[in-house]
Amino acid sequence: MTEEQYKKIASPEYYNNRELSWLAFNERVLQEAEDERNPLLERLRFIAIFSSNLDEFYMVRVAGLQDQVRAGFNKPENKAGLTPKEQLAAIEQKTKELVDRQMEVYHQLTKELLPKEKVFIHEMKDLDEEQLSYVKEYFEEIIFPVLTPIAVDAYRPFPTLLSKTHNLLVMLEDQHGGKEQQKKVAIVQVPAVLDRFICLPKRNGKMEVILIEEVIMHNIDILFKGFKVQSVQSFRLTRNADLTIHEEGARDLLTEIEKELKKRKWGSVSRVEVRKGEMQENVLQFLIRELDDWDAQVFNIKGPLDLTYLFSFCKVVGDLREDLQYESFIPQPPQDVSSDDNIFEKALKQDLFFHHPYESFSPIVDFVTEAAKDPNVLAIKQTLYRVSGNSPVIQALKLAAENGKQVTVLVELKARFDEENNVLWAKQLEQAGCLVIYGMHNLKTHSKITLVVRKRQGRIERFIHLGTGNYNDATAKIYTDMGIITTKKKLGIDATNFFNYLSGYTEKPHYHHLVVSPFDIREEFIRLIDLEIEYHKKHGNGRIYAKMNSLTDKDLIMKMYEASIAGVQVHLIIRGICCLQPGIKGVSENITVISIVGRFLEHSRIYWFHHNGENKIYLSSADMMTRNMIKRVEILFPIFDTGIKKRIMHVVKLQLQDNSKARVLEADGQYRYKKVDEKTEIIDSQLIQERDANKVLSDEE
Repeated sequence: MTEEQYKKIASPEYYNNRELSWLAFNERVLQEAEDERNPLLERLRFIAIFSSNLDEFYMVRVAGLQDQVRAGFNKPENKAGLTPKEQLAAIEQKTKELVDRQMEVYHQLTKELLPKEKVFIHEMKDLDEEQLSYVKEYFEEIIFPVLTPIAVDAYRPFPTLLSKTHNLLVMLEDQHGGKEQQKKVAIVQVPAVLDRFICLPKRNGKMEVILIEEVIMHNIDILFKGFKVQSVQSFRLTRNADLTIHEEGARDLLTEIEKELKKRKWGSVSRVEVRKGEMQENVLQFLIRELDDWDAQVFNIKGPLDLTYLFSFCKVVGDLREDLQYESFIPQPPQDVSSDDNIFEKALKQDLFFHHPYESFSPIVDFVTEAAKDPNVLAIKQTLYRVSGNSPVIQALKLAAENGKQVTVLVELKARFDEENNVLWAKQLEQAGCLVIYGMHNLKTHSKITLVVRKRQGRIERFIHLGTGNYNDATAKIYTDMGIITTKKKLGIDATNFFNYLSGYTEKPHYHHLVVSPFDIREEFIRLIDLEIEYHKKHGNGRIYAKMNSLTDKDLIMKMYEASIAGVQVHLIIRGICCLQPGIKGVSENITVISIVGRFLEHSRIYWFHHNGENKIYLSSADMMTRNMIKRVEILFPIFDTGIKKRIMHVVKLQLQDNSKARVLEADGQYRYKKVDEKTEIIDSQLIQERDANKVLSDEE
């Protein structure tokens, strides 16, 4: 590549901003709420997912940009060239558009479609006398004892309110005071310890609920006897939740994490949400002044605040109305392991492939559990990033230690928003006798690997599980991930060296087959892309296929641009952030990008290089993001088995044909559904894979 070409493809005009690309992903989540093909309760769940995603975005990404502005940092970011202030302005504008759309679909679903199913979310004005009486009694018996009104005056300063709590700002007037008496201010927190909605007594087959804040606001005067309530305004704060972990000099990382977790709830305010029409401008200015966070973005919401309550609402309704949600899906036994198979004996004969959630995660749990019970097993080593609330994997590791196995567990304490759970698991594992380590200095260990060492007939056998997803039996039912169990000797040696490198003092090992970040995965990707370019120059059939969650690394994007300029066809399936711009003449015209957002969260990472028919295929825990390349311990691992390769290639090709849930990223940066007409066969890749999994089971039966 010439210097002139290099300068051209490095230009900011050829890159999407990371944060705006994330918002485009969340817009695709919102589209699922708008999609009439989805069952009613699933559309409501997508509204909740949209809100939950946005909370985390403001707690981390937006808060980080606001910190940069406060620190006086105003340099353009590396790729798209926007300054922090420019990014914040664009984020605020786009988010307000999306939130308005969210509320439109929320009102359509709750006011028009739910009532047709005899399900009602009421306001106080909708209740009849009988319901009002029930709600009043509920308030007096259940809600009132929990409420704590907080006066704001010279002796009682404005309270420090927790992030994501729902609060009421009450303006009062002393009924016994004169006209000159100053208005009083009080805060009442909507108690998070109570259910967000109240189910009213059933009548005529109807399910009727009312939000708890509606009831509190209706009865607010009871809290302030002797005062006249002039107004009640609801608001919600989102605070900076990014932990500042000082690993340098910290004697115990676990203690440092615990200390920082206590601060998370009190970070600077990044966002203020108020219910539109309730809060007068002078009251809003008072609130912002008291919070002392003028950088916070303010949103006027055209409806209830915090729609994540729909998660629990949909569960309650769904228990009664299964017809309003997706048909129940039961993951099938894996093709490579039947219920009668001994997974260890089968793995000695062949590599085993697993594709979740279409195939059950249970064999992975069984793999660890059986190892814990097997008297011939000497050691189990495993990395844990995120696990479920009552994790069977944790229980199996504890059992193994109790049975005298040498158990080494790397628990990543810095897994964002799972730090508290992981601190708890680390302590429990240590108490059970496991050797617990916390990874490497200033790096997150995001790799997914388990090593089981067994001695049988005087010989050592090593069984290795490698995957793209977490050892989490709960998310394995809704995240698409892939993994293998293998006994290949050199992979076993690599796994042993990997764990020794993480736990002890040793030089970075030479790996036979594993590629491990930081840095090595990026270098390997660049080498493989360069090879594909060379193959294309010789044979004219260069092709690269890659599936991942996000693509942000500029070095890798530039290398893909270089491949496109050379004529290599690059097909990308990227669920979330994509900073690459496809379809630009002379730069990326040979690159296509699609994003699939549907029932299951696409989470597997697949990297496939054609190499003139050799078809080099890798799975990984890593996305092509800068953080995965240089700030995390990740594993990229090759697939050797021809049958497994074919299965993975089939999945990639099927997803590229998807014209139901796939959106195409176009050169203008917009995602659009694929165009179909009445004659076009509709291909929903997730639905087809679900049916195929069931078909395989039927064929075997």
